[in-house]
Amino acid sequence: MKQEKLLVAKIGGNIIEDEKALSSFLEDFSKIEGPKVLVHGGGKSATNLASKLGVKTEMIDGRRITSAKNLDIVVKTYAGLLNKKIVAGLQRNNCNALGLTGADANVIQAEKRPVQFIDYGYVGDVTKVNSEMIKGFIELGITPIFCAVTHDGNGQLFNTNADTIASEIASAMGSFYDVSLFYCFELKGVLENIEDKDSVIEHIDLEKYSALRDAEVIADGMLPKLQNCFDALQKNVSKVHIANAEFIKDNNVKHTTLSL
Repeated sequence: MKQEKLLVAKIGGNIIEDEKALSSFLEDFSKIEGPKVLVHGGGKSATNLASKLGVKTEMIDGRRITSAKNLDIVVKTYAGLLNKKIVAGLQRNNCNALGLTGADANVIQAEKRPVQFIDYGYVGDVTKVNSEMIKGFIELGITPIFCAVTHDGNGQLFNTNADTIASEIASAMGSFYDVSLFYCFELKGVLENIEDKDSVIEHIDLEKYSALRDAEVIADGMLPKLQNCFDALQKNVSKVHIANAEFIKDNNVKHTTLSL
C-alpha cells in the first residue's frame, strides 16, 4: 500500500525575526494539503534577549553553548513567545496547530550531550521520538509545531538544535509516511560562493558534501545542518531540500536537493 505523504518543515531565525516573511510563510504553509509538521528555531531572538539581560552567548561550530542562564532564556523564547506567535499565525490561516516542546506528551526525549573536548552545557541529544503520539495528533487533524526544547524524562529541559529535531522527527515518522524534509531559511539553497546569492549548489550527495567541507565552502552553521540532512536520508526520509520560503509554494524554484 502506498504511504501517505508527510512534510516536515523547519524554519530558521531570520524568517522568524522578519514579521512579514513569517506571516507569508505561515500562510503558504497552511495551504499545504495533507499532514505536516513544523519545527522552528529562534536562536537570534534568544541571543538578542540574552544580550539585553547581560548574559553571554557562546557558539562553537554553529552550535550554542547553553549555560543554566542561557537555558532559561532559550525556553522562554522558543517555547513561549515564538512558538505561540507561530501557532496563532497558523490558526489565523485555519490551520489547527498545537505548540509543543519535547516534554509535552513526552514526545521527544534527550540526554545531556557527553563532555568530550567541549562541554555544551544544557544541550540535549535526542534519544527517542514518540512517533505514535505525533501520528495521533496528525490523525486528529492537528498540525504539531515543535520548538527546539527537549527533556530527559527526569525533569530536566534541554536546548536541542532545531535542525536535529526536524531530522529526528522526519526519520521517526518514516515508519508511517513517505516523508519529505524541508529546511527553510533566507537563502535560495547551499551556496558555492556566499557573496553570490544565486550560486546555488542544486544537488549535493555524500561525496560532494565531503569535498565541499574539505574546501571550506561549507562551514559554521551549515555543517550541522547538512549532517542532519544526510542522517535523515539514511533513516527512512525520502527527500531533503534546503531552500528559501518560495519553495513552499513552488517546488521548481532554484534550491538544493540532498541525496546519498
